[in-house]
Amino acid sequence: MIRVVIVEDQTIVRQGLRSVLGLMGDIEVAGEAADGVEALEVIASARPDVVLLDLRMPKLDGVGVLKRLRETAGSPPSLILTTFDDDELLFEAIRAGAKGYMLKDVAVERLAEAIRAIAAGGTRFEPVVTERIFKSIGENPPDFGDDVLPEPLTEREIDVLRLMAGGYNNREIGDLLHLSEGTVKNHISSLLAKLGVRDRTRAVLKAIAKGIL
Repeated sequence: MIRVVIVEDQTIVRQGLRSVLGLMGDIEVAGEAADGVEALEVIASARPDVVLLDLRMPKLDGVGVLKRLRETAGSPPSLILTTFDDDELLFEAIRAGAKGYMLKDVAVERLAEAIRAIAAGGTRFEPVVTERIFKSIGENPPDFGDDVLPEPLTEREIDVLRLMAGGYNNREIGDLLHLSEGTVKNHISSLLAKLGVRDRTRAVLKAIAKGIL
């Protein structure tokens, strides 16, 4: 059973999420919160496998929750539910460690699939939201459909890329993967070259768009 905490300030949305997730035989709503401060308390007590997190909330927004969770060892991964109202805030959420984002009008089956993927250690990002993020950083969203990498990423490079997507710095990635910081830098240089991008942010976004993450 995958235990989920719903963090959403709109009561009707929160109740709707509880209802539809209750239809899933392998997902259980372990708690709810209406603001970021309450969310941290509920997450600490319920110890869920996944957090469904809104971005705009009173007291402490979703990015603030993500940053606080990163300071706590063993914190659960978070899936952002967005209405597209603030691209820059969504981008900040990814840098703060969000493992995925979905639209609030997503079909229940897709939401359940995303929850399962994130609970299993993966990521799940809606391509249409990724396009909005590209625009928010001043780039036209490229079409990666037929763009074949000159050399595929190694398993270790994908491990590093996943942690980059989670907002971890080089030292933290090295600690988690038992690598030296210099080795991590070498892996990042290699995957940047293979992806044909100039920085970490674009590497993550291109990997998302191509379905690598």
